[in-house]
Amino acid sequence: MRENDRPAYRIADLEISDRPRERLVEKGASSLNKAELLAILLRTGVPGENAVQVGQRLLDKFGGLEGIQRASIAEICDQHGVGEAKAAQIKAAIELGSRLKMDKVEDRPTINSPEDVADLYKYDLAELEQEVLLVILLDTRNHLIEKVEIYRGSVNSSQVRVAEIFTPAVRRNATSVIVVHNHPSGDPTPSPDDVSMTRAIIQAGKLLDIDVLDHMVIARNGFVSLKQRGLGFV
Repeated sequence: MRENDRPAYRIADLEISDRPRERLVEKGASSLNKAELLAILLRTGVPGENAVQVGQRLLDKFGGLEGIQRASIAEICDQHGVGEAKAAQIKAAIELGSRLKMDKVEDRPTINSPEDVADLYKYDLAELEQEVLLVILLDTRNHLIEKVEIYRGSVNSSQVRVAEIFTPAVRRNATSVIVVHNHPSGDPTPSPDDVSMTRAIIQAGKLLDIDVLDHMVIARNGFVSLKQRGLGFV
């Protein structure tokens, strides 16, 4: 039998005591390690590796769950034994865990400076090959409520509809927002379009009584706070 003709290793092929799904039902999810939890999402392995081993390989390749969270669907799909459907399930499960944590006010990050924003989102944005614009929603104590992706593609003042930036803020009753986007070029220097967009966002925020605390540009070579540089902020 050729290697490609060998059947994939399934969780069902493991000894009953080693099957993650059965152990989760019997003892709870906390009894499983990260590779075993991933194995439940993967369901099947590949010739020579069961699902738990594939899960461990993903953790090793990307440097843990945080690395998998930062990786794109395409990067995860590049791994042997992981198709688009499995990659999407893994990303969805990790995102659910992140949102569950954010639901607890005491666990939400507090954002008090541009450095706090950069620490939270530089890994998500700095290496992207297309522009992405996010709005960060904050409560009265600057606790993070939610991060919302508004645009993916070309981000400039002529294309961004200011109403779309504030819609999630109104829906979640946020008292302030921070706008963040990336520069795929690697240079975080704000463009004239960035400054123009900042002015429009600030004016709309005043009408809605929602403070715009900052507009930041993140890139491979660092980040820039337009507020710190006095660009668009009066």
